[in-house]
Amino acid sequence: MERVRREQMKLYLVTDSTNLTEEEFLHKVEDALKGGVTFLQIREKERSTLEYIELAKKVHEISGRYNVPMVVDDRVDVAMAVDAEGVHLGQSDMPVDIARKILGNEKIIGATAKTVEQAKKARQMGADYLGVGAIYPTTTKVKTIITSVDTLKNICNEVDICVNAIGGLNKDNIDVLKDAPVSGICVVSAIMKSQDPCLAAKELLEKMSELGIGKKV
Repeated sequence: MERVRREQMKLYLVTDSTNLTEEEFLHKVEDALKGGVTFLQIREKERSTLEYIELAKKVHEISGRYNVPMVVDDRVDVAMAVDAEGVHLGQSDMPVDIARKILGNEKIIGATAKTVEQAKKARQMGADYLGVGAIYPTTTKVKTIITSVDTLKNICNEVDICVNAIGGLNKDNIDVLKDAPVSGICVVSAIMKSQDPCLAAKELLEKMSELGIGKKV
């Protein structure tokens, strides 16, 4: 059952609302979608459950207008509360197979993997796609362990689901992914910290096309 298509994974935005008002944050998210973001993950580590739900509802309403899937980072309960398209789970979050039992077969479940073993396990448990990295050190608050491009390529070759590279990626350094058969890239700061998220998304997609990143292989 195909819950997520490869072309939907091309430019995957993970949100970051740090130091932004709600209005500024929602405006940035919408601008990024106007620029061509194809998949969205809302990530809020610091908010209460109620605050998370209220913000996720607003983001989901925007993503729905652009027909872009939205998944919720970590929180299966929040994903269910706002009827998001799914959830993204890290290595220390709820196991993929348990999340699948709770969410059912219709919802998208993504997983973070840093090794071939983790990737295979996530796939066996029912993950629909993988976020693999960090390729570069990141400026987000998430703890990062660097994953080599060779490991990324090995993961792409070992699993039959979408694999996206994540971690410190921007238009000036994604050439490192030129020969990697990834479905796309995940970015945070490259768009969220841009003064013009719409232009930032367009430039990323343009550079990806030049390098052949995310093309069907």
